[in-house]
Amino acid sequence: MNNSQVVYEDNHIIIVNKLPGEIVQGDKTGDTPLSEEIKAWLKEKYAKPGNVFCGVVHRLDRPVGGLVVFAKTSKALARLNEMLREGKIAKRYLALTRCRPLEESARLTGWLTSVERNNKSYLSSSPKPGAKQVALSYRYLGSSERYHLLEIELETGRKHQIRVQLSSIGCPIKGDLKYGDKRSNPDGSISLQAHRITFEHPVSGTLIDVTAPLPSDPLWQAFAEIVTVNDSVNDAN
Repeated sequence: MNNSQVVYEDNHIIIVNKLPGEIVQGDKTGDTPLSEEIKAWLKEKYAKPGNVFCGVVHRLDRPVGGLVVFAKTSKALARLNEMLREGKIAKRYLALTRCRPLEESARLTGWLTSVERNNKSYLSSSPKPGAKQVALSYRYLGSSERYHLLEIELETGRKHQIRVQLSSIGCPIKGDLKYGDKRSNPDGSISLQAHRITFEHPVSGTLIDVTAPLPSDPLWQAFAEIVTVNDSVNDAN
């Protein structure tokens, strides 16, 4: 992790712009997770002699980039976890797709089953044993020569939810071979970014509203003006 990835920090929380390929929390790969890199970064920055606390509030899939919130204190972690369960942390994503959705905007619902064996999730229109209810809303923002930009607002945060639900309407995310795209991205990422996160600070109660910079990839930069205008509209609302 480098200094430029830190987009917000105070005594209780730190928000980091995760790079595609980084893992938020330790897994079976044994690769160093972002949570441990943040601990090392905080330890060095503040010359802390003992252990550093860094609590994982939520995760992003490994090939996804964008904003991730971590807690620097146990009090903040407990309150943020409760806020997440109660839907009090608003998350907006941006996605590039090869296909344009039939509807300009829609709310998508269903039931999601996660299968650990192949690390994949499956969507159904009715309840099934072990399935969890999911919902999101998307808006079409514009098109470049070959791709289309969607903004997604999550109501629930399930494993691979955005990827599965966009695929279900014929709009798999660019680079997402697992859920129906034709070709992978050269760096192994998928073209999905956790772009904006908004919530009340778990201790002070002040509004935290943070936006991630658009990836430098020319495919993303083709939408820079559209994203800037959309962010401004969201600010006004």
